[in-house]
Amino acid sequence: MTDSGIEQADPEVAQAILKELERQRNTLEMIPSENFTSLAVLEALGTVLTNKYSEGYPGKRYYGGNEFVDRIETVAIERAKKLFGVPHANVQPYSGSPANFAVYTALCKPGDTIMGLNLTDGGHLTHGWKTSATGMFFNSVPYHVRADGYIDLDEVEELATRKRPRMIWVGATAYTREFPFKELARIADGVDAYLVADVSHIAGLIIAGVHASPVPYAHIVMTTTHKTLRGPRGALLLVTDKGLKRDPELADKIDKAVFPGLQGGPHDNNTAAIAVALQEASTPAFKQYGEQTVKNSKALAGSLMTRGLKLVTDGTDNHMILVDLTPLGTGMGMYAQDALELAGIVVNKNTIPKEPASPFYPSGIRLGTPALTTRGMREPEMEMIGAFIASSMDEIRPYTMPMEKEARREAIKKFRSGISQSSKLKEIRAETVELCRRFPLYPELPRA
Repeated sequence: MTDSGIEQADPEVAQAILKELERQRNTLEMIPSENFTSLAVLEALGTVLTNKYSEGYPGKRYYGGNEFVDRIETVAIERAKKLFGVPHANVQPYSGSPANFAVYTALCKPGDTIMGLNLTDGGHLTHGWKTSATGMFFNSVPYHVRADGYIDLDEVEELATRKRPRMIWVGATAYTREFPFKELARIADGVDAYLVADVSHIAGLIIAGVHASPVPYAHIVMTTTHKTLRGPRGALLLVTDKGLKRDPELADKIDKAVFPGLQGGPHDNNTAAIAVALQEASTPAFKQYGEQTVKNSKALAGSLMTRGLKLVTDGTDNHMILVDLTPLGTGMGMYAQDALELAGIVVNKNTIPKEPASPFYPSGIRLGTPALTTRGMREPEMEMIGAFIASSMDEIRPYTMPMEKEARREAIKKFRSGISQSSKLKEIRAETVELCRRFPLYPELPRA
């Protein structure tokens, strides 16, 4: 064993990490599920806690030597309970998808009927999509959005009344409006279904008071701890008073589903980082951050629409914007993502409601403001970035995305060759780098 740092121990990996840091510093990170943690969170992740094995829960471990790990996990649990206003919290899930599967394990038997928002309408894989284990092991009955992009509550009620699901999910990965928790709770209660809220994207907004909380309405709440919560990559499972009123053993069922049902020992360094992030989220500064994130999102949406881009639902209530690119052609999401990356703007291709193409070559892009807001950008910068994005979209107009596989391969090759020569994108790239330098990221850390 050596006591040298990573630069000496593995310069190849060290250099790649530094290059990634420089990429983050010099691009506009706009994928709405990405954010920048504080240095304190990063520090917690890189501690000796990674050396410890802690199967079980505080005071009930299968290994010795857990005195301080117990203290840290208990702190994380108590902070989560206080922030979200719930009687029970489990902070051990490795990430959002395993956490969601723990909910199925606690509540359902294979073959039970479940409902969730359809993936191409903005839902999540683990809410019953056909290629997910949740769609394979359970009878998934998806609901959809209306033509205007809002959740079709009439359809939800009709399906729930007819199919009598065991569980209904509320939550999404690409839904730009406030979730109708109260209305969905009424529907779920009417058919004796559990309502489970996956608030991974909006947890930080809920804590900041700029999005309604599901806690009074749902039986269980799941959230990842990155995204708008600005922590490490983990997850929380929260049991509400309503959940315990329905089933006093629900908290125990959730804990047993996580361990030993699905996971082994928790990642103690991640638990510590979650505790730090929750402490940061309890401050007035975090409330201001959440408020500004939504202000920025609305300002960016306005900038894009003013410049002729089409947005699903014609705007946003949260941190996220979904751009419908069908006026430029079908399946243009990948072209838009690639062009924007050349311009120094990182977004992700995404399906739109009633997607006319393939999920692999979708017709939209998803973008958001959490990471930009963390850097300190405000409404004037959103106006500028909206102009960058609209100008970048003009560069993909000459291209088309064929639906035939062979033709598509050749078209993509031609597009990438042509777009890499775009002088306009190079010009925008220079401007995005300059903007990034005005809002430095991690100035305390070294440079490549």
